[in-house]
Amino acid sequence: MKQALDKLHSARLYGITDLGYVRPEDVEQVTEALCRGGVDVLQLRAKGFAEAEVESLARRVLSVTRAAGVPLVVNDFPRVAAAVGSEGVHIGQDDGDLQSVRQIVGEDCWIGRSTHSLAQARAAAAEGVDYIGFGPLYVTGTKPGRPSIGLNDVAQVNAELELPVFCIGGVQPDRLDEVLAAGARRVVIVSALLTAPDIESAVREIKTRLPALSERSATPLRTERID
Repeated sequence: MKQALDKLHSARLYGITDLGYVRPEDVEQVTEALCRGGVDVLQLRAKGFAEAEVESLARRVLSVTRAAGVPLVVNDFPRVAAAVGSEGVHIGQDDGDLQSVRQIVGEDCWIGRSTHSLAQARAAAAEGVDYIGFGPLYVTGTKPGRPSIGLNDVAQVNAELELPVFCIGGVQPDRLDEVLAAGARRVVIVSALLTAPDIESAVREIKTRLPALSERSATPLRTERID
């Protein structure tokens, strides 16, 4: 568990193999390119797919991420995360309480939660999640209909919460500098990587622009869970 938490807390770039952009037959190829480029964490997102299909996809993706030494997070499906043994699962605001998810995935699986305001971020931290996604910072096609939250609270949420905060939502290469200037330490980038002509090179370029984490923000607070 400690090694897995170390990887989470040292992560700066969170990539997503999103079936909204990636054909099912291409998941291994795209995941390999993301991993070769240097994503620190890789999520499988398969909105609209049946649970059995997601499990099949997750097993295929996991074979790639394990070989690359990159932790895999399954989006939305705790039972799939438990079945395949992924390092993490990611849930939204409407996906139940943390304790119920923990009963499904066990103690050694990270649980991340999407948050869309400073109040939700604080609530998730108090609940005991392992990391949060914070956004969408900008209007984004990956979250149609959801308003952007802007950059005003980015510095505050990173200063206040002692857990990894991954800023997400419309983070594009031409916006990265202003996101970092607003106080972000970690980012999730989806469409800009998945639609790039050379995914691996696009990931490498982004990684060169992300500053090193401070000792505080890169050090896990605990090595075992206290429930």
